[in-house]
Amino acid sequence: MTARAVVTGIGVVAPSGIGAAAHWQTVRERTRRTGPITLFDPAGYPTRLAGEVTGFEATGYAESRQLVQTDRWTHLAFAATRLALADADLPERSPDPYGYAVTLASSSGGNLFGQRELQRLWGGSSRTVGAYQSIAWFYAASVGQLSIHHQFKGPCGVLVSEAAGGLDSLAHAVRSVRRGTPVVIAGGTECPLSPYALACQLAGGLLSDVEDPERAYRPFDAAASGYLPAEGGAVFVVEELAHALARGARIYGELTGWGATHDAVHTGPETAGSPTQYARAMRLALDRAGTSAEEVDVVLPDALGVPRYDRTEATALRAVFGSRRPPVSTPKPLTGRAHQGGAALDVATALLALRHDTLPASAGPNEVAPGCELDFLREHRRPRSRVAMVCARGFDGYNSALVLRGAAPVREDEDE
Repeated sequence: MTARAVVTGIGVVAPSGIGAAAHWQTVRERTRRTGPITLFDPAGYPTRLAGEVTGFEATGYAESRQLVQTDRWTHLAFAATRLALADADLPERSPDPYGYAVTLASSSGGNLFGQRELQRLWGGSSRTVGAYQSIAWFYAASVGQLSIHHQFKGPCGVLVSEAAGGLDSLAHAVRSVRRGTPVVIAGGTECPLSPYALACQLAGGLLSDVEDPERAYRPFDAAASGYLPAEGGAVFVVEELAHALARGARIYGELTGWGATHDAVHTGPETAGSPTQYARAMRLALDRAGTSAEEVDVVLPDALGVPRYDRTEATALRAVFGSRRPPVSTPKPLTGRAHQGGAALDVATALLALRHDTLPASAGPNEVAPGCELDFLREHRRPRSRVAMVCARGFDGYNSALVLRGAAPVREDEDE
């Protein structure tokens, strides 16, 4: 029989909070966590708001030498991974190193570290960079550092498809489980908040320049003006079902199907990808899950907050689900868009929603934009089939969808 992959641990380090419980509380209460950028002075930029992980102390999650050698993006990954392992009741050092693997998503790499070193190169008296510049900025730095620190020596890798990578990493984790690796660390974190990183995002013309955090990021809304960047994300313990059952692990849910497609065209200033290929990714995920569209309880969309992208996404969803439109919920306006970390965070939201038997009300839109007519959840609702779909798109044509089925819900009196 084909091995089945389940999630037994969730580690969240995001603007919504540190830990899965804090994140879930933010989502349930619809508390907005975006605000002024503090990691650097953004005074000269049209976008000065973002989602930051407040109260994060990297020293609590990594050794001092690791902090010197790595970027904040990797510090967030250290923390999320330790939280996920603890949540899964697994040791930080595996007794079977080759039975554990790390497969994370990445996109922009170690921005803050790289910016600092390049400024030292071109503006400092030494005209040099530090010894760790190449390995800290490198897009695979987090995977390498985690596999070394935790001694996870199974088949490791990194997925690079911008926001879609947060889902692609979990799909790859399922494939690794089916090929014989019983435990895979998957998901992703991001920290795109440095002067250089913000300038790169501004060049794409998709960031919001609205100064009010309550109005700046409004996906599918008539007042949509672009997205706000964010740091953080989520990391998961993906485990082979029999392995999880043998050790009595708590199971959040099963990763049952996935789909990934590409538009095969460059995403220009006036384009927004192909609804046809995006819809195809959703159908592939449903087919591989052996699930019909009618069974899906909730969809967590990419929710970019750029009108033409939002219309394309709504068109794709209507093409897949037809007249029976599933409830749609997005917490992204609460946190900002953390690229691949944001897609992973949506998976955490979906798993926690099914565990708590509560589909969370969407954080908007207030006034649905023309062409974006979907069944947005206006209040909390209980799921029927315990099936969720998470969708994500990466810039320049990446489309991904993930279907998961929740385990039995937690009792109100059960200790988390």
